Amino acid sequence: MATIKIKQTRSRIGAPIDQKRTLAALGLNKPNQVVELEDNACTRGMIRKVHHLVTVVE
Repeated sequence: MATIKIKQTRSRIGAPIDQKRTLAALGLNKPNQVVELEDNACTRGMIRKVHHLVTVVE
Protein backbone atom coordinates (compact mmCIF):
# COMPACT_ATOMS: atom_id res chain seq x y z
CA MET A 1 0.00 0.00 0.00
CA ALA A 2 1.15 3.55 -0.65
CA THR A 3 2.27 5.66 2.29
CA ILE A 4 2.43 9.38 2.90
CA LYS A 5 4.76 11.35 5.20
CA ILE A 6 3.21 14.18 7.18
CA LYS A 7 5.18 16.81 9.10
CA GLN A 8 3.68 19.10 11.72
CA THR A 9 4.99 22.57 10.87
CA ARG A 10 3.08 24.76 13.34
CA SER A 11 2.13 24.46 17.00
CA ARG A 12 -1.29 23.27 18.09
CA ILE A 13 -1.48 26.03 20.73
CA GLY A 14 -4.55 28.16 20.07
CA ALA A 15 -6.12 25.63 17.70
CA PRO A 16 -9.69 24.45 18.32
CA ILE A 17 -10.11 21.17 20.20
CA ASP A 18 -11.26 19.26 17.10
CA GLN A 19 -8.04 20.19 15.28
CA LYS A 20 -5.96 19.16 18.30
CA ARG A 21 -7.71 15.80 18.31
CA THR A 22 -7.12 15.42 14.57
CA LEU A 23 -3.40 15.99 15.05
CA ALA A 24 -3.39 13.40 17.84
CA ALA A 25 -5.21 10.92 15.59
CA LEU A 26 -2.54 11.48 12.94
CA GLY A 27 0.11 10.72 15.59
CA LEU A 28 1.57 14.23 15.66
CA ASN A 29 2.45 15.52 19.13
CA LYS A 30 4.95 18.33 18.60
CA PRO A 31 6.21 20.61 15.80
CA ASN A 32 8.72 19.21 13.27
CA GLN A 33 7.59 15.65 14.01
CA VAL A 34 7.18 13.44 10.94
CA VAL A 35 4.91 10.39 10.73
CA GLU A 36 4.37 7.95 7.88
CA LEU A 37 0.78 6.81 7.38
CA GLU A 38 -1.20 4.84 4.83
CA ASP A 39 -2.40 7.04 1.96
CA ASN A 40 -6.17 6.64 1.94
CA ALA A 41 -9.28 8.81 1.95
CA CYS A 42 -9.48 8.95 5.75
CA THR A 43 -5.91 10.20 6.12
CA ARG A 44 -6.37 12.73 3.31
CA GLY A 45 -9.49 14.08 5.02
CA MET A 46 -7.64 14.57 8.31
CA ILE A 47 -4.79 16.32 6.49
CA ARG A 48 -7.30 18.63 4.79
CA LYS A 49 -8.79 19.54 8.16
CA VAL A 50 -5.42 20.68 9.59
CA HIS A 51 -3.71 21.68 6.35
CA HIS A 52 -2.56 24.98 7.89
CA LEU A 53 -0.63 23.12 10.62
CA VAL A 54 1.00 20.33 8.58
CA THR A 55 2.82 19.72 5.31
CA VAL A 56 3.12 16.60 3.19
CA VAL A 57 6.75 15.55 2.84
CA GLU A 58 7.73 13.81 -0.38
